[in-house]
Amino acid sequence: MATQRKRNPNGAGTITCRKDGRYQAAVYVLQPDGTRARKFAYGKTWAECDAKRRELLEKVDSGVPVPTRSAKVAEWLPYWLEQIVKPRRKRTTYAKYETHVRLYLVPQLGKKTLEKLSVRDVRTALTQIAKATTEATARESHRVLRSALSAACREELITRNVVKLVEAPKVDTYEGQLWTLEETLAFILAARRDPLYAAFMLAVGLGLRRGELVGLRWQDIDLDGRTLKVLKQRQRVGGENYEDDTKNRRKRTLPLPALCVAPLRWQRMRQQAMRAKAGANWQETDLVFTTRTGHPVEGSNVLRSFHRLTAKAGLPRIRIHDARHGAATLLAAGNVHPRVAMEILGHSKISVTMDIYTHVPDALKREAVAHMDRMLGRRQR
Repeated sequence: MATQRKRNPNGAGTITCRKDGRYQAAVYVLQPDGTRARKFAYGKTWAECDAKRRELLEKVDSGVPVPTRSAKVAEWLPYWLEQIVKPRRKRTTYAKYETHVRLYLVPQLGKKTLEKLSVRDVRTALTQIAKATTEATARESHRVLRSALSAACREELITRNVVKLVEAPKVDTYEGQLWTLEETLAFILAARRDPLYAAFMLAVGLGLRRGELVGLRWQDIDLDGRTLKVLKQRQRVGGENYEDDTKNRRKRTLPLPALCVAPLRWQRMRQQAMRAKAGANWQETDLVFTTRTGHPVEGSNVLRSFHRLTAKAGLPRIRIHDARHGAATLLAAGNVHPRVAMEILGHSKISVTMDIYTHVPDALKREAVAHMDRMLGRRQR
C-alpha cells in the first residue's frame, strides 16, 4: 500500500516545479505596511528552493517585514519613522527627522525604489536641497537618509546603503563668539534684577543647557549642601511642552558655585510671593523657574530675555548656548581637567569637551606662550 505524501502545514508555503525546470516557493509574508502578501522565491533544485522557503518562514516567525516588491523611498521613510525612530528615539529627534523626510527627502527621492536608488540620485537630491535651503540642511538630510537606509539594510530590504558612498555636504564649523570675563561680568550686572537672573547664573557658572534650566526642580537642589542634580529637561515639540530625559540621557550631580546660591534663594522667595498672590490659580510643578501662575517657563522666553539683557548691557549678541561654551572656557582657564569639565557640562564624549577647550581666548594663549618663555629662559640661564 502506497504511503500518502505528507502535506506542509498551513502557512508553511508550497514548492512547485515550473515549466522552465526551476522550482518556485510561495510563502505568505508580512509587508512593511502591516498587511500579508505572497512572496515567491526560486531555485534550480528543490533543495535550493526549500532553503529559501525556510528563510522566509524564519522571517515570518520573527515578525520581520518582507516586501513582495521593491518598496519606494516614499513608502519606506514613513514606515521607518513610525516603527523604528519613534519608539526608540527622543521626540525632538523624531520631529527633526520627520521634517527632513516630509520637506526634502520624499519630494526629491520619493518616487525612486530602494533597490534602484543610486549614488547619482542621492548626490543630485542633496545638491537640490542645498540650493533651496542651506548646506547645513542638506548635510542633515544626508544623515537622516543614511540612517533610514541603514535600517533598510538591517531588515534586508536592500543589500547596500548607497548614501554611505556619497560625501556629505561640507559645512563651515560654527565658531560661537565667546564673551570675555569682563563682558560676562557686565551681563551678570545687567541681569541682576531680571526674573531669570538665577537661570542665567547657572548657565554661566555651570553651563546648563536651556532645556535643563527650565526643567530644573527644587527637589533636585540642596542649597545648604550646595549641590544640584540635573535629571530632566523640558522641550517643546508640536505645540506641547513636555518633560524629557537630558541630552544623551546623562544624569549628573554638580557642586553648586557659591555665586549661584544667593540668586537661587532669591528665586525661591520670589516664587513664594507669586504663589501667595496667585492663590487658587497657582499650578504646583516644583519647577524652579515658572510663570506667575506656576506653569513651566518656555525655553524661547529664556532666549528672548537673554538677548534683551545682552542688548541692554551693550554686549555682542551671542547664543545662550555660547554662554555654556563660555563656562567651558572658564573651566579651561582655571586648569580644570577636561574629564572633570566633561562631567560638569554633561558631554557624551571627551572629544566634545576637547573641541571647546581648544578654542581658548587669545589671553590664555599669550599666557601659555609667556609660561614657555619663562621655562625656556630659565634653562638658558
